[in-house]
Amino acid sequence: MRLILPIMLDAIIIISFILAGAGTGFHGIEALPGSVLQQVSNPDALRWVCAGFGAMFGLAIGLIAQSGFRRIERQIRQLPAYTLLSRAIGLVMGLLVANLLLAPTFLLPIPPEFSFLKPLVAVVGSIMFSVSGMSLADVHGRSLLRLINPSSAETLLLSEGTIKPATTKVLDTSCIIDGRIADLLDTGFLEGQLLVPQFVLQELQQVADASNDQKRVRGRRGLDILNRVRESYPDRVIIHSADYDDIQTVDAKLVRLAQEISATLLTTDYNLNKVATVQKVPVLNVNDLTQAIRPSYLPGDSIDLKILREGKEPAQGIGYLNDGTMVVVEDGRSYVGGELQVVVTSSLQTSAGRMIFAKPKTSAVA
Repeated sequence: MRLILPIMLDAIIIISFILAGAGTGFHGIEALPGSVLQQVSNPDALRWVCAGFGAMFGLAIGLIAQSGFRRIERQIRQLPAYTLLSRAIGLVMGLLVANLLLAPTFLLPIPPEFSFLKPLVAVVGSIMFSVSGMSLADVHGRSLLRLINPSSAETLLLSEGTIKPATTKVLDTSCIIDGRIADLLDTGFLEGQLLVPQFVLQELQQVADASNDQKRVRGRRGLDILNRVRESYPDRVIIHSADYDDIQTVDAKLVRLAQEISATLLTTDYNLNKVATVQKVPVLNVNDLTQAIRPSYLPGDSIDLKILREGKEPAQGIGYLNDGTMVVVEDGRSYVGGELQVVVTSSLQTSAGRMIFAKPKTSAVA
């Protein structure tokens, strides 16, 4: 069906021009001077001859028009939706302005011999204002759409796939207890809806009611953080009632829910991260984010550091950066309990984390 319709449309265009050319040729001999017609012995034969030539001329024009139509159609299909809409609005606005500005010209007293100027001015003016409106839409199309509907440009870009909507984030228990989710929301880097499943909320409550003091403190802290986030962002944090009776573990339920709603799993649990990744569920690990934004110190960089304790080797002092990275300072034992400026000499990445080696800036200068 998709192939038949374009062929039919091409045939209609070409046949229309052929019929128009034949009709023009058939009736066109009436426009010939009378002296010429008197010399024709068979006017009907002349009509058909002119109709034949007109049909051939119409065929040539029809083929040109058909190829031009297809070229314009291909160009229109390649245009983004917002461009088509903005150009259409610019065209309509240009025609409206043309009619408003050109209407007074029809009231002017023009002599009959110059009456042809009125339709000529109307046609030329309409074309000029239409082209100007479309050109203005090409330059300021997005602003024009936002003026009419503030969300129209983004809606069109979403519908055509140019931009993607923010995915829903499913929070697990470890992420809520960790607490950094609140800071991420405050910074504005985390987009989309935040979904807390009911079974996660139940697990959080069980942790808060645990007999172990440490677990109880962590659970209550998680509940406090969740309540604070819901109060700060009531439109973004949603408690979802989904549950799966056939699945026992909370981690498996989280993975299933994320798969069903095409969501991203937000967690700090290393094992859950690996399991979800194996099952091709997108995962955002807050710990990975922390590692990614951790400042990178190169040899020669200066750090203001507080020496907290002695090192294993003689004369060594140990300090820590704000992100927990351990800094081993040569000749830093005498500065334990105080602060000094150190210069990075090297760094070492181990399975336990990163370790930086430095020396006091005074000794480095010396």
